[in-house]
Amino acid sequence: MRAGVTGEVTSPCAGLYTCKMQSNAATVQAYIASLPADRRAAIEAVRKVILKNLDKDYVEHMSYGMIGYSVPHSVYPPGYHCNPEHALPFAGLASQKNYMSVYLMCTYGNVSHLKWFQEAWAKTGKKLDMGKCCIRFRKVEDLALDVIGEAIRKVPAKKYIAEVEAGLAKHRESKGEATRATSKKSNAGKAAAKKHPVARATKAKQK
Repeated sequence: MRAGVTGEVTSPCAGLYTCKMQSNAATVQAYIASLPADRRAAIEAVRKVILKNLDKDYVEHMSYGMIGYSVPHSVYPPGYHCNPEHALPFAGLASQKNYMSVYLMCTYGNVSHLKWFQEAWAKTGKKLDMGKCCIRFRKVEDLALDVIGEAIRKVPAKKYIAEVEAGLAKHRESKGEATRATSKKSNAGKAAAKKHPVARATKAKQK
């Protein structure tokens, strides 16, 4: 295990924003300096593209053991809904044990943006190795850097916040509907039991 790496960690929303190899570097510069030369060059190349296209309301910092790009609390006070103490994550860049990865949270939950991203990537002829929001690569040549840059540029912070809040509202609504449906079913069962006391007594006796 390399110096500066402490093991495996998972963000509060497991499977979305995850870094298997967590660095204890305090700054982005220290993180990059701790990488082997080939990894350092690749990470710096991707970082350059991200920073070139990043909206001014995002900040770059160390987050979950990797380089993170987030909406700071000064811009979005509620923070990350999975852990409000953290800023709202937008993108990430990490050097893992067997590969490197770029995290684009803006492609998760946004069907149209994800569709555009996948189609734009396919046009480059490069293979896309992607999870829910994680793009894995072993060398910078594996990446369609222009597509990554455009994906970052197309989602400024205000737009991203609006999309996140819309998604959370939809989730709360569906959760509320499920709760109401369960409550309605329970109340219907109680009403049926009151109408049929003999059946209720038989059921109780069977228990």
